Amino acid sequence: MKKTLAYFLYTLLLGAIVCACSDDLDINQVYTYDLVCMPVQKKIVQGETAEIRCQLVKEGNYDQAKFFIRMFQTDGKGELRMDDGTVFLPNDLYPLDRTTFRLYYTSHSTDQQVIDVYIEDNFGQVVQKNFSWQNDSGDSEEQEDE
Repeated sequence: MKKTLAYFLYTLLLGAIVCACSDDLDINQVYTYDLVCMPVQKKIVQGETAEIRCQLVKEGNYDQAKFFIRMFQTDGKGELRMDDGTVFLPNDLYPLDRTTFRLYYTSHSTDQQVIDVYIEDNFGQVVQKNFSWQNDSGDSEEQEDE
C-alpha cells in the first residue's frame, strides 16, 4: 500500500513538473527607445553652428536591432551634420551605429529655423525630436543699451 501510494505521488509530481515546463520562450526583439538630448541654444545667427548632444536610450538590448537617422527642415535654411562629418540631406536615411553622438546645425538664413530629427529602427518604430532657433541679429541688445 505504501509503495502504491509512493508511486502515485511520484507520478503526480512528475506530471506536475512536465505540465509546468513550456516550450514557449518569451524573447523580446522589439524594445522601446527614446532620443535624449541636452538643452540646445534658442538663438542663432547666420553662419553660426549649434551643437546638439544626443543619446539613444533603449529599454532593452537586442543585437539585431538597427537604428537609422533622418532629418527634415520645415523652416529656414541650414545644414545638419553628424560628428563624423556626414552631412544630412532632407529625408534621406542614414545608419546610426552608436548610441551617443553629436549633431551640428549650421544656420544659412536669417529667419526662424526648425528641423525635425527622426530615429527609426528596423522594426518600424520612430522617435521624432524637433529643434528650433530664432534669428539672433543682435538688434535687441543694441536697443536695450540706448
